[in-house]
Amino acid sequence: MLKAELLELIANGESSGIEFKRDDVRPEQLAKEVVAMANLNGGMLLLGVEDDGTISGISRDKVEEWVMDGVFGAKVHPMMLPFYEEVQVDDKRVAVISFTQGTSKPYVVRDKGREDVYIRVGTTSRLASRDQQARLFASGGILHTEVLPVAGSSFGSLSKERLEDYLHNIMNEPDMPKTDAEWTQRLIGLGYMVEGVADKPVCTIAGMVLFGRSPRKYLRQAGIRLMVFDGLEKQYQALLDDILDAPMVGLWRTDELGQRSPVDSDKGIIERFIEKITPFISREADEVDADFRRVRQWYYPKDAVRELLINALAHRDWTRSIDIEIVAYSDRLELTSPGILQNSMTIEKMVAGQRSPRNPLIVDVLRDYGYVDARGMGVRTKIIPLMKKINLTNPEFELSDDYLKTILYKKPE
Repeated sequence: MLKAELLELIANGESSGIEFKRDDVRPEQLAKEVVAMANLNGGMLLLGVEDDGTISGISRDKVEEWVMDGVFGAKVHPMMLPFYEEVQVDDKRVAVISFTQGTSKPYVVRDKGREDVYIRVGTTSRLASRDQQARLFASGGILHTEVLPVAGSSFGSLSKERLEDYLHNIMNEPDMPKTDAEWTQRLIGLGYMVEGVADKPVCTIAGMVLFGRSPRKYLRQAGIRLMVFDGLEKQYQALLDDILDAPMVGLWRTDELGQRSPVDSDKGIIERFIEKITPFISREADEVDADFRRVRQWYYPKDAVRELLINALAHRDWTRSIDIEIVAYSDRLELTSPGILQNSMTIEKMVAGQRSPRNPLIVDVLRDYGYVDARGMGVRTKIIPLMKKINLTNPEFELSDDYLKTILYKKPE
């Protein structure tokens, strides 16, 4: 790092990714800042700089060794490899310690027999709450929230017809369960149920959202909130404001000839969404075609909209107790999926086609039913190309600590 670059960093002040520390900081104090920033987006520690930006410099012997062994080696867990350099500013030296966002979240400070998880909030580092820790476990791939138990549920909360179809026709189950007890044990083995309190098995989140009769009855964030407005912003009066509650998997029937078809009266949430949104994102053509039919014209590529929803259902953060929200405005369609991207994924990596499923059980079942293709690269291979080709625009992605929002712009008239 050049001296000018360092001085510019100091002039800009502390932030969620920049921290100033005096040279006499204790190792556990420095480790706290490291852990907090690693649990966010990574960052940079400037050792030898006062809180007000005054350069006091470093004076202790073997600073690099102390940082690497006394802080990162002894206090920060799991292991992390930072980049260390020193910059000379007049007669003083500043140690610059850089590290990226951690891939093994949550990172902890090990000190005096404790392991404390810290998060970064603005320019401060603070202890993470239980909910925040759960999200860090999930984002680091250590905890798959899809297998967490759903209180109050039971085998009776699931659609047996859907489960029978899945095991018999998709998984080719050689020996179908016959009793409720046999079903429960089979579903525990698949990850759709789990042992509960007092030997009463309950559904997992995956089991509930895939095969539940009324998922929102037990899991309030299992639905989709769909709103439509005739202007550019949300208004008091909506053209549509509905919450969809249905399992992800629709009910299918197989006839005597082995032909499979969905049951119109018992559709899954994906089909119900398309049915609800269709009148607001498409219209019938003014003129009939050669076969005397009025072809439906879509304001957005139908396959792109469907893929966008499937991505949200497959990869949303189930620790957030809010619905997926889809809002249609007069000029755009916005989908907000709860939670940050998982496993150190970024928008750039997502657009490039990297795959990192947050909820592998859910993804596998959606793939079994043909909702998700084998490559799992819908953003790169479907959404972006279709929007470019048909709507002549690129989708926009907006990421925060609480959600991923995708915006599709309406096809030009």
